[in-house]
Amino acid sequence: MRIREYPVEEKPREKLLSMGADSLSNAELLAILLGSGTSRKSAVQMAEEVLTLGEEGIRHLADCTPEELCCINGMGQAKCCSVLAAVELGKRIATAVPEKRFSIKSSEDVAGLYMERLRYEKRENFMCLLINVKGEIIEDSVISVGDLCSSITHPREVFTKAVRRSAGSVIFVHNHPSGDPEPSATDIETTERLAEAGNLLGIPVLDHIIIGDGNYTSLKSMGVL
Repeated sequence: MRIREYPVEEKPREKLLSMGADSLSNAELLAILLGSGTSRKSAVQMAEEVLTLGEEGIRHLADCTPEELCCINGMGQAKCCSVLAAVELGKRIATAVPEKRFSIKSSEDVAGLYMERLRYEKRENFMCLLINVKGEIIEDSVISVGDLCSSITHPREVFTKAVRRSAGSVIFVHNHPSGDPEPSATDIETTERLAEAGNLLGIPVLDHIIIGDGNYTSLKSMGVL
């Protein structure tokens, strides 16, 4: 059945306007981006094919290529561009830095701010958050990008910008591409080494947050710091 043959209340665009975007399924949202289907399948059916490209479902779109999308019958360049542009917009919205400085009160605040930015990364990204005396993030930066298993850090690289920006303290954040935020022995050793360097510089390490797939671990909460 083509979308135009659906009951009015079941058409994706009409449903969005009357009930809100959050009432639509992933396939319906994607169908709106596609705009139309083919003579043999509706936009919703085409969207369902897109969502089955990878075992991860909709999450596969985060790293999907134009070539993968174009393998689906009816997915021309225009439709592929619409989908990938929407995915990129979603990423940018999720990682946009608030205009107002963000005040950190707990490890949960940090995890909430960086979860969507890091949870889908295929390599470890080690970040340093510079914190002022009010507990606000004045800057964040990626210190190193490692392979799937490790991220190499050195106190010199980590604290150079903190000293230059007169940060009162720092918080470290890095992701585990495996999705498991359990700290490794290397994570703990690195944290202790960086905390020691921070104490010597008068820039204490407040926490080290490890981001997994929808979950996180705070090394401060574990008693490492």
